[in-house]
Amino acid sequence: MFAGDSDLSLTSIDLFCGAGGLTLGLENAGFLSVMGLDTNRDAMATYRKAFPDAEAVEGSIAGYDFGQWRGVDLVAGGPPCQPFSNGGKRLAAKDNRDMIPEFARAVNTIMPRAFIMENVAGLLAPRNREYMAEILSLFSDRYTILPPRLINAADYGVPQKRMRIVLIGLLKGSIDFPAPTHLPGRYVTSGSVLRRGETQGYSNPSKIVYARRPDLRPSPYAGQLFNGGGRAINLDLPAPTILASAGGNKTHFIDELHAVIPYHKHLWDGGKPRSGELEGGRRITILESAMLQTFPTEMEFAGSRSSQYTQIGNAVPPRLAEVIGASVARALN
Repeated sequence: MFAGDSDLSLTSIDLFCGAGGLTLGLENAGFLSVMGLDTNRDAMATYRKAFPDAEAVEGSIAGYDFGQWRGVDLVAGGPPCQPFSNGGKRLAAKDNRDMIPEFARAVNTIMPRAFIMENVAGLLAPRNREYMAEILSLFSDRYTILPPRLINAADYGVPQKRMRIVLIGLLKGSIDFPAPTHLPGRYVTSGSVLRRGETQGYSNPSKIVYARRPDLRPSPYAGQLFNGGGRAINLDLPAPTILASAGGNKTHFIDELHAVIPYHKHLWDGGKPRSGELEGGRRITILESAMLQTFPTEMEFAGSRSSQYTQIGNAVPPRLAEVIGASVARALN
């Protein structure tokens, strides 16, 4: 039993913890993390090093006995998002990677005082409306559950546009969804983290190559002017969403020589697409990706370069987790 073991801290567990972005934010909000669970070996190695006092369970949530964690104050987690992601097959409940029912099972077994579930925006798409209602019905009717909220991490001080849904449930009492801490025009910009002419961390050797058939949009920073999913970052705004598939040409980049805007104008005016590499284009590093996610600079990620990018892209931004966690902590206290 954990509730009452300490007068100083509320306790939490993080399911599908990955590298621990959610855990880190919850700890900053005043929760004592007692357990993290994930199937990814590299992510769990990262987690163990960052949270040596928490029990690190490397394995599947399916079939795991959560009875031992009864008394924990908060169960939090971001079940795998591939079933609902716009980048996936969008099969929802028909996708065998859908672990939301297992997350609900954990909550109903532990019966924590609160739970937080984070997931991709696609979960609120019209095609998933019936499934969303089914999800809400999975949790014990003893919980008061706030309507699922679509939020932008940039509204909470993250220097990155990242749309996610958050579901909060409370066993007793009431809670208001945390209000945004930042508004458009006052966002934390990517330029507060990234700098032209200064590479932070080990360089990424992936090149930026002109697309043969550009997907042209009104903004030079939208569409696809270059091969892959990586986009030029406007340093005056939050960065585009950091992708779990980053590492190669899906890694966003810095336009060191201010060449993207003139090239966009060239295309907009009817010019032909160019070929070869973009001179002065530089992919952001692992460290810079982590900083855009609001991980501390001293955070160490285990595994290959590709694995580290994946762990960072999959994570809940610690800053976002802290704001949400603080709101829950206030309700519990």
